[in-house]
Amino acid sequence: FEREDSTLKEASLAKYNRICQKLDLSSQDQVVEIGSGWGGFAIYAAQKYGCRITTTTISPAQYDLARERIDKAGVAQKVEVLLEDYRDLRGKYDKLVSIEMIEAVGHQYFNTFFRSCSKLLKENGMMLLQTITMTDQVFDRHKRNVDFIKRYIFPGSCIPSIAAMSRSIARASDLKLFHLEDITPHYARTLRTWRERFFVNIDKVRDLGLPETFIRMWDYYLSYCEAGFAERYLGDVQMLFTKPLCRRPPILPTLT
Repeated sequence: FEREDSTLKEASLAKYNRICQKLDLSSQDQVVEIGSGWGGFAIYAAQKYGCRITTTTISPAQYDLARERIDKAGVAQKVEVLLEDYRDLRGKYDKLVSIEMIEAVGHQYFNTFFRSCSKLLKENGMMLLQTITMTDQVFDRHKRNVDFIKRYIFPGSCIPSIAAMSRSIARASDLKLFHLEDITPHYARTLRTWRERFFVNIDKVRDLGLPETFIRMWDYYLSYCEAGFAERYLGDVQMLFTKPLCRRPPILPTLT
């Protein structure tokens, strides 16, 4: 959110642009995205920066809607959507993007994830990872226990800590952390906005035939996550990694 009155849509586009700028994206770049979502980043990067993107998901629903949205946006010639596990990807790319996907990998596969990412990048490549984070102090307990999110919302998931990711990167790849930005306050606001919009549209939700137990669960989920971000029990970060031959200039904050 760049302004107090920014909309959720404006904030989402600002996030995409921030990612593109950190990666120093250009029309010459071949980009791979692990975790397509609904195609939003691929569409934005292709339209605004002219790069070519290969984006992959293992969700048939995301695959179908992402392809539909990409066709509608007129960037199908620049964006290839795959229904494929990231571990099966081949080729070498200039840049790699993964937005809020590593949480679904599972802690036992962090090494595999970062090893795969490193192999997909050219020796001067860069990777931008955005992820929810758990504090380092509670990560070991978190990965062993089943909480509300793991039981009811994302079974099999594991929110990483920065230290846990750093250990896996050191063990399994030649990536180096180049830049880290904490964007946690923006996600507390995002969850609050999602919850407000959910209840503004509650009649439409009920028209879908969803039971009151689901509505209460979703209300609790959104409130639970907002509180987690607001109290810094949860974090959200963008981490930029570089390969050994990358010589990207430093990213400096704008000081006033």
